[in-house]
This record gives sequence, C-alpha cells and structure tokens, in this order.
Amino acid sequence: MWRVYIAVILSMVFWSMSFIWYRPANAFYGPITLVLLRLIVSSLFLFAASAVLRRLIRPRGADWGWFMLLAFFEPFMYFIGESIGMTMISSTLAAVLISLSPLLSPPLERIFFGRRIPMLSVVGLCVSVLGVGIVVFHKGIGQMDANPYGVLLMMVAVLATAGYSVTVTKLTERYNVLCIITYQNTFGALYFLPLFLIFEADSFMGITVQSMIPIVKLGIFASSFAFMLYTYSLKHLGITRASSFTNVIPVLTAVFAYFMLNEELTPIKMLGIGVVVLGLFLSQRTGQKSQ
Repeated sequence: MWRVYIAVILSMVFWSMSFIWYRPANAFYGPITLVLLRLIVSSLFLFAASAVLRRLIRPRGADWGWFMLLAFFEPFMYFIGESIGMTMISSTLAAVLISLSPLLSPPLERIFFGRRIPMLSVVGLCVSVLGVGIVVFHKGIGQMDANPYGVLLMMVAVLATAGYSVTVTKLTERYNVLCIITYQNTFGALYFLPLFLIFEADSFMGITVQSMIPIVKLGIFASSFAFMLYTYSLKHLGITRASSFTNVIPVLTAVFAYFMLNEELTPIKMLGIGVVVLGLFLSQRTGQKSQ
C-alpha cells in the first residue's frame, strides 16, 4: 500500500502546484485557450508514452461512450468551472472550494458501488474540511471577498469531480491507467476546440517559449502524471479514502505560495495544516471495510 499512498500524495502535490502555475499562464491566454493548450500538451505526451510502453488499448463497444462521459466530466466541465472561476477568485479560495469534493464521496460510493462507509471515515473527512477552513479563513470569513460567480463556477468543478470519480472507477476494471488518461484528455481537447474557435481564436496571441513554460508544467504534471497517479490510487483505495486527500490541496497551495510567492504562513495556518493531517489519518483508519 505504500506505493498507493505515495501515488495519491504526489498527485495532490502536482494539483496544488497547478494553482501556482495558473497565474503566469493567465497572463498570456484566456481560460479556454489555456485549457486547450494544456490538454494538447498532455495528449501528445501521453500518446508518446503509450507508444513506448505499448499500453494503449482500443475501447470496446459501449466503452467509447464511457470514455466520452469521463472526458465530459473531467476535463471538460471541471476545467470550465476551474479555469474561468480562477479568473474571478484567489488561488487559495479556489483550492479550498475544490477540497469540498470529498464530502460527496461517501454517498456516491454507497449508491453506485454498494460499499459501506465507516463512520470514522466520514468523521475524518469533516475534520479535514475544518482544517482547510482554518487555513483559508485564518483572518476571519468576513475579511475574504469572493465573486459569487467565481464561487459558483468552482462548485461546478466540484460536481464534475464527483461524476468523474464514479465513471473512472468503472473504467479501471477494464483498462490500465495510462490508457484511461490518454483517452480522457484527448476527448477533452476535442470538446474544448469548438469553444476556442468561437470565443478566443481571434484573440489568440500565438506561442512563445515564455508563455508555454507554465502550460507545459500544467499539461505534463497536473493533467498527465497527477491524473494517472490519482486514478491508480482510486482503484486501490476507493472513492471516499482517495478523495479525502484532496483536502490537502489548499494546505499545500498555502505552503507553496509561502515559499514561491512570499505569502504569509501564520501559526493559525500551521494549526489548520495539523488538523487536515489528523483528518486524513482518521479517514484512512478504516481497514478493508470501506473497500
């Protein structure tokens, strides 16, 4: 299991860094263009890796529909919510809203897979969310201004994550992780292409080395490795236990912002980090009962 936990932790690190990489990328491209380029980079990288490793499997029959549904949830609906929402609210607030997705995991796992979710796992999720709140709202909720449309768009991303978790769990029963993420991001790029042509093609400023550096980081680490690692852990941990780790994202984002963007890391924030870790520990103390 140590491999599974390393995989899920690394995926959270890459997704946390994506909130840092978004800022320089937004300076060059609109949200739709940014996502499309990110997915193109990811798809090219994944197809090359699949060719070398010979891991790409052609979907069978109705599974084409499952892959299209998977890509509709994530990256399509997820990135519509996240990329546009990120232009309206802060990186930290965006990260904390995304971290609310584990709250949907226990009922989804119960409904679609008939798995009994131990109370300790639910308690751990709630404790982690409390820790996230301490990290983000350490100066008081009233002191954080937020665009309601940005918050609404981020909640679209949260719901898309829930749909993605259910769909990808079904596909892991028949396909390897590299295959799933390759098709997921390729279909996702095809979904975004018409939106780019309609809304942002006229304002596209071209490609430069400086503008592509954050795009490549997002495409390879956040859209490729993070999804592969998370899908691998999802297969072994189940939806509830794996998704509980997303509570770490705003905490890691705050830590990275401290070192990379010189944002403050107060004792109260550090207390929140400890609470998140405690919640994660509780959510994992469920043995095989949640499987």
